[in-house]
Amino acid sequence: MAAKKAEQAKMTEKKAGDNIKTIGVLTSGGDAPGMNAVIRAVVRTALANGKKVKGIRRGYAGLLDEDIIDMDAKSVADIIQRGGTILYTARCAEFTTPEGQDKGAAICKKHGIDAVVVIGGDGSFQGARKLAARGVNTIGIPGTIDLDIACTDYTIGFDTAINTAMEAIDKVRDTSTSHERCSIIEVMGRHAGYIALWCGIANGAEDILLPERYEENFEQRIIDNIKEKRSLGKKHHIIINAEGIGDSYEMAKRIERATGMETRATIVGHIQRGGSPTCRDRVYASMMGAKAVDLLCEGKNNRLVAYKDGKLVDYDIEEALAMTKDLDDYMVTMSKKLSRK
Repeated sequence: MAAKKAEQAKMTEKKAGDNIKTIGVLTSGGDAPGMNAVIRAVVRTALANGKKVKGIRRGYAGLLDEDIIDMDAKSVADIIQRGGTILYTARCAEFTTPEGQDKGAAICKKHGIDAVVVIGGDGSFQGARKLAARGVNTIGIPGTIDLDIACTDYTIGFDTAINTAMEAIDKVRDTSTSHERCSIIEVMGRHAGYIALWCGIANGAEDILLPERYEENFEQRIIDNIKEKRSLGKKHHIIINAEGIGDSYEMAKRIERATGMETRATIVGHIQRGGSPTCRDRVYASMMGAKAVDLLCEGKNNRLVAYKDGKLVDYDIEEALAMTKDLDDYMVTMSKKLSRK
């Protein structure tokens, strides 16, 4: 009986997948290197499965404005190596309202879009969930440099972002060493410290400031650390600061006054979002894009593609959004031990 029910469920899902004729694809929220590789994979995998594809430009804002284009294999040629997103991206306050969500679902129906692949972060997936509740099949793909989506070990763009930041920090270290300075280098991560932690380890930073491990007295700890290391002959000091911690420029002034050591702040900024994606980001993005289309063809809906324990998997979006994530305690502890001298 159980086997028969399982077979019936598979047949129902297959029929639902067959009913999908046109797939829409959009990028939403902050851009991330590798998004173009996802778009390319979605378009070409869908075409290979006999589906039509429509690109929705400027995320949910573009959906509400009906900024929708037909896509074919040629439209995604020569984009896998490009940073950013050829579909552009935007944030959309209107789509957070029930009225905006109703309008979005109606526009999908008007344009014959049976399913939408949403590439973005948690906020983008909230929108995908709302579309799914209104009869539009949706699959989410994690595209964010922050690595802060709980259900997945990998997010598209993170690898490129940390390599971009690492190279920039290496260059700042060169001049910081030459001038015997303290350098505070601010990387992206308003609420997530993954970029700061990885770069802090990779760049051999003396101090790493993480939103998840915020300490009220962190500046005094850094000041004491600088003084101690200078007494041991250390002539420069590198601090990696996640942007969510606070104003790096003001922090630099306070540390210089307290230590007497010339201190400069450098903000790596939006170069972390741009640039040609790494091999890892291109390959994983392509796999995730193809997986999203495969799920739709299987009749799946309201799912999120993830990379977990070395495998591509998928979760119900509701389940995925309810998950929580924290920094790896061993990485944090190890980073402190490696910074000692």
